[in-house]
Amino acid sequence: MMPSMPNLSFLDVSPEVQQALAHGQPVVALESTIISHGMPFPQNVATALQVESEVRAHGAVPATIAIIQGRLKAGLSTGEIETLGRGGRDVVKVSRRDLPFIVAAGQTGATTVASTMIIAAMAGIRIFATGGIGGVHRNAQQSFDISADLQELAQTPVAVVCAGAKSILDLRLTLEYLETHGVPVVGYQTNRLPAFFTRDSEFSVDYRLDSAADIARALHAKWAMALKGGMVIANPIPEAFAMPREAIDGAIEQALQEAQQQGIGGKESTPFLLARVCELTGGDSLAANSQLVLNNARLAAAIGAELGALGR
Repeated sequence: MMPSMPNLSFLDVSPEVQQALAHGQPVVALESTIISHGMPFPQNVATALQVESEVRAHGAVPATIAIIQGRLKAGLSTGEIETLGRGGRDVVKVSRRDLPFIVAAGQTGATTVASTMIIAAMAGIRIFATGGIGGVHRNAQQSFDISADLQELAQTPVAVVCAGAKSILDLRLTLEYLETHGVPVVGYQTNRLPAFFTRDSEFSVDYRLDSAADIARALHAKWAMALKGGMVIANPIPEAFAMPREAIDGAIEQALQEAQQQGIGGKESTPFLLARVCELTGGDSLAANSQLVLNNARLAAAIGAELGALGR
């Protein structure tokens, strides 16, 4: 019989995170796929530690999430982060469907947006900062390739601060899917959906909110009414690090063609495309990726503080 509540015996919450939650301090969840699959070593480890420092500098406690030897972890040590970074793509990429198998086998895995949300919710963490959410892939009409991140946003009560959806995706169909499942897309100080490396796109957000306090009030109202699911908080990459849309679009088109020619699809497609775009842009996209995650961490910490003041 399926339990109505999760069995928390599989979960380890670090003492720092546990103490913060017990005392009502803001906690920001951080994913680990960006460490093992999103960037090369050693930039991945350096960025992960820098993001944790940024969260702390803005008054919140970071909780980097992963699976370590079969244990769900909310809050990693520096050594565990380095293990994920050195392992790179040899570390299993874990989404919702993979969780029971990685736990049962006692394996180590890096969590996607979807599985990070699940573990964060188990630990009682409501705010999560990442780079960009997954979504509906281009040509999904034929492949049916849709990220599990979107369905998780529809059912798990965690708000995701991101630089929009990854620009390798079909943004129009991603927004349509989120709308169908009742997931609001909020633009932070913007009316347009950010497209990861670029500050905007041709698509509008559902609501524009201009302060962390406004976003926290909307989250508080949503969850107080027992409405399921999370919220996408789309935070544009800082202007100084944004890339020209023409340059990034050209690199994405070439990477997509190469992925198709090589038969790359499923959960391998996003790491391949991001790595290839990085190569085609001479590393500019990697620098942009690091900066947008730091920017999202800052906003997530501010929202967490405001949400805590409302009693969550």
